[in-house]
Amino acid sequence: MTPPPGPAGPPSATVVGAGIAGLATAVALRRSGWSVTVHERAATLRALGAGLVLAPNAVHALDALGLGDAVREHAVTLTASALRRPDGRTLSRLDASRLARRHGAPLLGVERGALHALLADAVGPGAVRCGSAVTDLASVAAQHDLVVAADGLRSHMRTAGWPGAAAPTYSGYTTWRALVRTGAPVTEASETWGRRERFGVVPVAEGVAYVFATATVPAGRHAPDGAAELAGLRRRFGGWHAPIPALLDAADPATLLRHDVHALSRVPASLHRGTTVLVGDAAHALEPNLGQGAGLALEDAVVLAHVLADGAPVAQALARYSASRRARAAELHATSRRLGRLTQHANPVVESARDAAVRLTPAAVALRASDRTMGWRPPRPTSRRG
Repeated sequence: MTPPPGPAGPPSATVVGAGIAGLATAVALRRSGWSVTVHERAATLRALGAGLVLAPNAVHALDALGLGDAVREHAVTLTASALRRPDGRTLSRLDASRLARRHGAPLLGVERGALHALLADAVGPGAVRCGSAVTDLASVAAQHDLVVAADGLRSHMRTAGWPGAAAPTYSGYTTWRALVRTGAPVTEASETWGRRERFGVVPVAEGVAYVFATATVPAGRHAPDGAAELAGLRRRFGGWHAPIPALLDAADPATLLRHDVHALSRVPASLHRGTTVLVGDAAHALEPNLGQGAGLALEDAVVLAHVLADGAPVAQALARYSASRRARAAELHATSRRLGRLTQHANPVVESARDAAVRLTPAAVALRASDRTMGWRPPRPTSRRG
């Protein structure tokens, strides 16, 4: 359902940031009849990152954006999600087909660049302006019916419009990510927990695995180049179970990414100010422990277009968006932070208790627990208000 056109045509929105959150929001708004321009500070349109796990909630959001089938064609349907110890012992394993039946959509692994490209194509030609930095929030808000701040963790729009909002803080650990071409048969997502270290493997395309690793270290201690970073990873994880050593041997140091993990210490009390709204990491950057960063951003896009679709005043619609999204974002933000403490900051006693609790939790209980993260469904279309 589209909003009623104004005297000069459809309502206009400016989206600041062309990551997954910004592009998905642009797609959702354009499908609802809005005129949308996306401003991207970088000189070229590119995806930042390596791979993603798309849980059923994210797949439902993509279906609502009209992109679900296209993403499925570019993704790997995962068979399971497993937690292991460095020696290969399994702590838990959840059959992904049970997740799909419960939540109505599959668990997918996909290259981040593939998802980003599909979103960019769906926005359409000419809508994204690269090398275009928006620095004056008041000015752009005065020129458009809606401003969407989708400019990420260190959002300039959040700083300008929410001066009291929490700034990103270091979470105490660093992460490495890479796409690795491999002949190893990998069909399930897995994460291996060591002592304040983790290693994850997710198939994202035929012969390609997304790998990620974490370690609790002081901030800023990066190696001088990718080769040195990879050598350090091999020293840390080369003795862990298969296929981790083989994946590290196959990794290309030129494509290895390393970032110290920063997150917002809390979600802003309101996700909108007037006709400006926060989406994605600008709204709720959380630690990467639930695989829900992209999923929440996709949900934001769908819900934002939904609340704007009935023709209500923009500020009023954004208040509904904020009330709906903040509660969910705050819950997942807190859950991810707790998981970060348990995996990256636990002492040996807590670590042993944690592993025992995971091992003893029945699969049926773990499946029910997934409802809080993966059980989201898109809102049903509503009739436009008369």
